[in-house]
Amino acid sequence: MREQRWARPAAGREPAAAALLAWLADAEAPRLCLVTGGGGSGKSALLAWLVAHGRRPGTPPERRVHAFVPLAGRTATTAAWTIAHQLSVTARTPGALVDTLTGDGRRTVVVLPDLHAGEDPEGIAELALALLESDHVRLIVEVRSGTPERQALAKARCAVMDLDEARWTDPARCASWAERPRRVPPESSDREPGSVPAGPVDLNDPPSVCTADPWHVSALYERSGDPHGGLRAAWLRAGASLTREQAAPERANVLLAALGNDADPRLSAALARCAEGARWRVRWRCVPGDARPPWPGPARALATGRGALDGRLVVTDHQGTIRVLDREDASPVGRLPASRPLSGALVVDADGVVTSLDAHGSLFTQGAPSNAGTAGLSALLDTGPPAEGRLVEAARTYVAGVAATALAACDGVLAVGDETGTVRAFTGHGGDSDGPEAVTAALHRGPVTALAATGAVPTAAESPSIPLVYSGGADGTVRVWALHGAALETPVLSRPHPVTALAVTTTEAGPLLAAAWADGLVAHQAVAEDAAPRVFRPGLRVNALALTSAGELVIGTDESLMCLAPSGGPPEAAR
Repeated sequence: MREQRWARPAAGREPAAAALLAWLADAEAPRLCLVTGGGGSGKSALLAWLVAHGRRPGTPPERRVHAFVPLAGRTATTAAWTIAHQLSVTARTPGALVDTLTGDGRRTVVVLPDLHAGEDPEGIAELALALLESDHVRLIVEVRSGTPERQALAKARCAVMDLDEARWTDPARCASWAERPRRVPPESSDREPGSVPAGPVDLNDPPSVCTADPWHVSALYERSGDPHGGLRAAWLRAGASLTREQAAPERANVLLAALGNDADPRLSAALARCAEGARWRVRWRCVPGDARPPWPGPARALATGRGALDGRLVVTDHQGTIRVLDREDASPVGRLPASRPLSGALVVDADGVVTSLDAHGSLFTQGAPSNAGTAGLSALLDTGPPAEGRLVEAARTYVAGVAATALAACDGVLAVGDETGTVRAFTGHGGDSDGPEAVTAALHRGPVTALAATGAVPTAAESPSIPLVYSGGADGTVRVWALHGAALETPVLSRPHPVTALAVTTTEAGPLLAAAWADGLVAHQAVAEDAAPRVFRPGLRVNALALTSAGELVIGTDESLMCLAPSGGPPEAAR
């Protein structure tokens, strides 16, 4: 795509514009550029020109602007939410944003106008300095001269453009610009803190916070030292979702899903009333600190149980401990001790045996009940030799030679995804002397990031069911592969963000699929239907998904585990 021509900046600011473009392209230049000057000096107009051109399709990488966050009325936390949204990642706190960008080595240019008008200029300046610790991040910050935040940022290695200095303006062009008639008077964004009008909000009242300006509510909760019955913690946990444009019932539903079980019990009922008509109904949820049900820790992988674990939910935490929960209410049933770090990919076979990828990419099997009649904790805590099938043995040999990244299983199938975008599926029950059959498909550009598998509904009464493998990749696509056939060329779902989790189950109407992407969106779709997916954003990065046979959706993040049931309201497109 050809680059579009850049228009001249207004007010004779060609020298300043040329300097900004040279700074962007100079690999040796300081990675912080401060655009300063007094009120009305044109700082905002210059940055608006840069952003308008720097975010257009076809802009060369050295001139590309990736995020633009006006800071008037923002705190460090709400600024982090907005930056994360524009960069298509998730971050609940400024520290989480810094950690996320530290792990992503791509060049990132962020423009932050109006620092002086922020709700918390000092905190935002600290966020900016923390972001600069990553060598691939560049920041352009607009700040008035003489302010404390200007002095704080100037302590870092930075380039400074003071627009009060004559060298940044072409006098002749500025005079010509001033003489031109303008249909709309220029509007400066050099606003004072608190100039954005906001009505009164009762922070203890769910209808009030769900219908008010969410950015204003976020700032009020940040300043407040009162827990407000549990609403404050829930709002700040899910704020990256709550501040998105949405109807009040949807906002109430997100807030309810983030509410701790130790909150004022009246709040759950009030939020449920506010959420009437939303696309989802919260069946249960738990967050850090909960006791009923107890918080099981960060959810890095999820699976619905089969065999001896039927009716259970299997979840792996950040340390690799596998917990077994009751699928109806998330109450604990048992635990499989972690003997090695796990990678976050696990499957449960028809005998209830749990197989997972460890941190080194090897297959690890545990939790096989000693006999089919054993029940209760004695079955779940049996740590004797696992019943490893021939599918697992074949897959174990295979993963020894590849960088495995994902697992999926259904009756008679075990599939492995790797960092090259290839999926290898092992089929059959090992009844022949040659062992399981293996088939391979190249499904993605880049690593496979999630897998799910199910037996499909037969196409005819006498036809056997054909296993389907669904694969999500770093390329943002979700593809379906009917084993022993070619994968469909057209993705089932596709978004411009890496897939982080998949789940699939089979209903009478056909496969039901759930997918999550790195920007925090979850889509829930009946594959056979042509309707748009039903979506949900918990406000946190989604690590894992599970689907029940009733179509309920379980979402696992580092700070929440929730079960949602489809409810009223039409689905919306997965944007």
